[in-house]
Amino acid sequence: MKKIHVLKTTLLIFISSQIIFSQKKDMSIIDFLNIPGISSVSLSPNGNKVVYILSESDWKENKQIPNLWLADLNSGISQKITFDKKGFSNPEWSPDSKWISFTSSKEGFIDNEDDEFDSGNSQIYLLPNKIGSSKKLSNHRTGVSNIKWSKDSKYLYFLASDPKAKEQILAERDGYDVYSFDNNREQKHLWRVDLKGNEEKITDGDFSVLNYDLSDDNKKILLQKGPNPFLEFRSLSELWIMDLDLSKEIQLTNNSISESSAKISPNGDKVYFISASNGNLEEYYNRNLFEVSTDGINQPKIISSDFDHEIYSFEFSRKKGEFFILVNMGASTQLWKMDISKRIFSQITNGKHSLTNWDYNLKSNLHVFGINTIKNPGDIYLYGKTQKKVTSHYDYLKKEFNLPTQQAITWTGEDGVQVEGILYLPHDFMESKKYPLVVQTHGGPRSSDKYGFSRGSTRYNAVLTGKDYAVLQPNYRGSTGYGDAFLRDMVGSYFNQSHLDVMTGVDYLIDKGIADPDKLIKMGWSAGGHMTNKIITHTERFKAASSGAGAVNWIGMYAQSDVRLNRSAWFGGDPWQKDAPIDVFWNNSPLKDIHKVKTPTLVLVGGNDKRVPPPQSVELFRALRSLGVETKLLIAPGEPHGWRKLSHRLTKINSELEWFAKYALNKKYVYEKYD
Repeated sequence: MKKIHVLKTTLLIFISSQIIFSQKKDMSIIDFLNIPGISSVSLSPNGNKVVYILSESDWKENKQIPNLWLADLNSGISQKITFDKKGFSNPEWSPDSKWISFTSSKEGFIDNEDDEFDSGNSQIYLLPNKIGSSKKLSNHRTGVSNIKWSKDSKYLYFLASDPKAKEQILAERDGYDVYSFDNNREQKHLWRVDLKGNEEKITDGDFSVLNYDLSDDNKKILLQKGPNPFLEFRSLSELWIMDLDLSKEIQLTNNSISESSAKISPNGDKVYFISASNGNLEEYYNRNLFEVSTDGINQPKIISSDFDHEIYSFEFSRKKGEFFILVNMGASTQLWKMDISKRIFSQITNGKHSLTNWDYNLKSNLHVFGINTIKNPGDIYLYGKTQKKVTSHYDYLKKEFNLPTQQAITWTGEDGVQVEGILYLPHDFMESKKYPLVVQTHGGPRSSDKYGFSRGSTRYNAVLTGKDYAVLQPNYRGSTGYGDAFLRDMVGSYFNQSHLDVMTGVDYLIDKGIADPDKLIKMGWSAGGHMTNKIITHTERFKAASSGAGAVNWIGMYAQSDVRLNRSAWFGGDPWQKDAPIDVFWNNSPLKDIHKVKTPTLVLVGGNDKRVPPPQSVELFRALRSLGVETKLLIAPGEPHGWRKLSHRLTKINSELEWFAKYALNKKYVYEKYD
C-alpha cells in the first residue's frame, strides 16, 4: 500500500507540474515590446537560401537592433550571421548567389587625408555566401541607400547625396549653422562601385535621382528624377531611360502624378510602374499599374483599371506577359497573378492573414513571404509548387501567451454602404458578458487594418485583450482596398462619412451585446489621431480617449507638416490660394467644435515629428485644458512620427492603459517597468 501511495503522489506531482508548465499567461507590455521583427527578406537566385533582418529588443541600447540572419532552405536551419549594435539594413543577393551585400554605419566614411571629416554614415559591405567575415566595400563621403546589383554581379549601384563643402562642415561646427528652411538638403545622385571598391558617379546635375532600375542586359538604367529630394515635390518627378553605351536619355513621363516601383520589362521595350491615379492620370485613387514604352513616344496607360482592389507591388513572372502582384484586399493582403494582355487577374493565396516581406526570384521561380496571422506576426514561408515554413521566430507566442481571437466583421454605414473592420476579442471571450471596447482607427488615412498580429506600439492589441478589452479597428470611408468610390469619399470633405462609419461600427457591437456602451474608449495615431480628435467633438459617449500625433486645425497643419500630398484633394485647394476654400478646411477641423468635448483625452506626440508636428497637439491640449476637460500632453524628446526608443514606447502604453483604467473602468493601474 505504501508503494501505491508513493506512486500516486509521484503522478500527482508530475501532472501538477505539467499543468503549471503548460499554463499560458496574459501578455505584458514588456513581453509585447520584446517581440522581434522580421524585415528585408531576400531569396538567393539559386533558391537555396534566404537572408533577412531580425530586429531584437536591447533594453540597454534602448532600441530594437537589426541583424542579419540566414536560412538554409535545404537543412531548414536559420542562424544569426551578424552581431553588431549598430545594426544592418538592405540585404541583397548578388545575381550569381556568391555575395550578400548590406549597408551599415558601423565604420562609416573614413577620410584618408583628414580624419576630422570622418563620419558615421551608412556604407556598403559584402559578406560571402559561405559566411565568413564581412568586408567594407564603399567609402563614400555621404550615406548610401537603394543598393542594387548589376545583373552580371560586377557592380553595385547606389544613391547618395552630394557632399557638403568641407568649409561648410567646419563653419557649422563652429556654430555658423543657420540654414535655409526647405532648402538645406543636397541633391541625390546615382553611383556605382565595383567589387574592388572603385566608385563612379553615373548622374550629375541640379536634380535628384529618387529611384532607379537596371535592365537585364546591363545597358539601360531607368531613372526617377525629381527637382530635389524632398517628399513634398515627389509628384513633380518623372521617369527617364538612360542608355549607358550612348550616354543618351529619353524622358518617358511628363505629368503631375507620383510614379513608384518602376521597373524595366525583361525584354527592355516597356516600363511598368505603380501610381495612386486613374486612367486620366488624376491622383487620389487606389494604386494601379501603368505601362509606358521605352522609346518615349506614347503616354503612360493604365492596365489595371478593371481591378477592384489595390496593387501594392509587382514582379515579372517567368511567363511572358504575366505579373505576380501583391494586392491589398481591405482586410487582407494576398498574392495574385495578372495576364497583362488579357487583363485577367487570378488570386493565388487566400486565408485570414496578410502577406508581408514578399520577394520573388524569376530564376528559381520561387516566392518567399511572411504570413501574418493573429497567432504569428509573420514567420517566413517558401512558396513554389508547395508551401514550406522557413523560420520559427514567432512560434513561442502561441505556446506561452493567451492570444486574442480575431475576425473580420461588416456593418451598414449611416448611408447604407457596407463597412468592414477587424474585431479582437479576449481569448476567454464569453457571449454573456459585455466588454470595454477600445476603438482604434488606422493611420494614413489611405490604408486599411488587416488580419494579423500588430507589433507597433500604437496597436498593442494582445496586451489590451489580455486586460479584458475588446478592440475594434474599423476600415472607415477613405480606406484603401475597397474600390475608388469608398476611398474617394474623403475628396472634398475629410469627415464626410468616415467618422460616422466608426460610430455605426460601435453601435453594431453594442447591439450584438459585445461592447459595454458605458465603457467606450477611442484611440489612434496619425490619421487615427485625426479621427480621435473628430470623434470626441462629435459625441460624448467615449469615457476616455488617446490622441496620438493627430491634427486638430487643418489650416495650420497644411503648412506645418513636411508634406501636403492628398490634402488639396480633401479640401479642394490650399489655404493660401486666391478664394481659398478656408470654410472647408475649418469645417473639417476638430478645433471648430472643440467646445463640445467632454471626454478625458490623453495627447501624445514626438518632439521631432515633422509629419504631424507638435503644435497640433499643443493646440489640442491647451484648448481642452482651458475648457476644463481632463487632459494631459506627453511629448517624447527627439522622437519622429513613429516613436523608436523602447523606454518611450513603454511610457506611451503605460500612460494609455492608466488613462483608460482611470476614466473608463474607474480602476487603478500599476505601471509596468523593465527590470
